[in-house]
Amino acid sequence: MTPAARVQAAIELLDDIIAAASGGGAAADTLIGRYFAARRYAGSKDRRAVRELVYRAIRHSGEAPPSGRAVMVALADADPGLASSFDGSAHGPEPIIANEPRAVAGVVPAWLEKAMVRSGLSADAMAALVGRAPLDLRVNRLKAEREPLLREIEGAAAVPGLPNAMRLATGTAVEQLPMMVDGLAEIQDAGSQAVTLAVPAEPGAVIVDLCAGAGGKTLALAAAMEDWGRLIACDTDRARLSRLAPRAEGAGVSIAEIRLLDPNRETDRLTDLAGAADAVLVDAPCSGTGTWRRNPEARWRLNPARLERLVQTQRRLLDLAAMLVRPGGVLVHVVCSLLDEEGSDQVETFLAAHAGWAVEVPVLPLGRPHGHGVRMDPLNDDTDGFFVARLRAP
Repeated sequence: MTPAARVQAAIELLDDIIAAASGGGAAADTLIGRYFAARRYAGSKDRRAVRELVYRAIRHSGEAPPSGRAVMVALADADPGLASSFDGSAHGPEPIIANEPRAVAGVVPAWLEKAMVRSGLSADAMAALVGRAPLDLRVNRLKAEREPLLREIEGAAAVPGLPNAMRLATGTAVEQLPMMVDGLAEIQDAGSQAVTLAVPAEPGAVIVDLCAGAGGKTLALAAAMEDWGRLIACDTDRARLSRLAPRAEGAGVSIAEIRLLDPNRETDRLTDLAGAADAVLVDAPCSGTGTWRRNPEARWRLNPARLERLVQTQRRLLDLAAMLVRPGGVLVHVVCSLLDEEGSDQVETFLAAHAGWAVEVPVLPLGRPHGHGVRMDPLNDDTDGFFVARLRAP
């Protein structure tokens, strides 16, 4: 592909990504994969170059741009090399016209910026939300120790304070590593590993992972429990939950009990656990503002109505989780969001509705106290953004 053809490919992909964001379609990574699956002639260098252009463009605009061309033209205004690719060639974009539309640069959608400021985020902290994310692994202690694995990979480093975390060099072909194939390690952000430590996952405990998804935190809890006890992994998303069983088998986890729940009728399959859990983890559906480094187009999917629905869902799940915790047990609320509406404010609402519950601010190797819990963010911790709170039942 010529440089002009690469720019045209990026424009076409951006048009698809913008449309998917507004219509609830597939994620950018999925759309990029589909695009090149239908264009086998594109080599690996072409695919890499186009992908980098696409994500550079996505990171440019806090608001969804009017078109793929509008955001690429905006980038070209400050990049003469990129501007020269708008040459009108057979497979390239038409030349830039002086007064044609340009996407507006930004980090946070305008409607969300005030909420970010209210939540205590500085301009630098907001800018860091769309930087590049590191590649972290969690070593599976059921099968391996971290130090020998560190020696196997050039550029790998330990993450201070997290005994199972490894950070790899950007661009590492992680899927091809023998440790991944053999279940010795899992891809998991260091922040995600840190918040899981808020759960008192002791061997022999009864723990419910109420929003388990594909099971990343479930597997981390199982390793902390030394694969002994009861670990009930629940979710309403059949597709995501179906990925947990093969992952658990590969990781040597035998205690994960998988339960598919009916949306809005979750209690129907949880009655036997009422008041029985030593700890319940609610890794709640959220806005994902803390994960924009990995999915920057997610900014274009969020709107006030969706945020309000997520807040209401989180509130309902916390009420459900409280019913499962035994007297004196623990409820851990986690969101990969930096908005107080989904974090500390949710805890405030919960405490007002549940007499006798107490806040225990967890001591974690990353993050800082924030409101009723601990918050970590890309600027200060070089992790995804998270809020975690631990609540003790009366």
